[in-house]
Amino acid sequence: MLDKQKLRGQTPSCEYCEFYIYDEEWDTYLCDQRLDEDEYASYLNGQTRACPYFRFYDEYKSVQKQN
Repeated sequence: MLDKQKLRGQTPSCEYCEFYIYDEEWDTYLCDQRLDEDEYASYLNGQTRACPYFRFYDEYKSVQKQN
């Protein structure tokens, strides 16, 4: 399990984001966050250092809400 402390000061990977989901129709993982055209273009061109919408996916936090 990846710790939030280890991510501090680093650019986090999409794999650890709660918006990174598996799409069965396309058979691939994708970002579920709605980006406008300018944000998406700057992200694809590498002009942004990190995603402004990144949220660390904590599966234990979602389990705690269920209890």
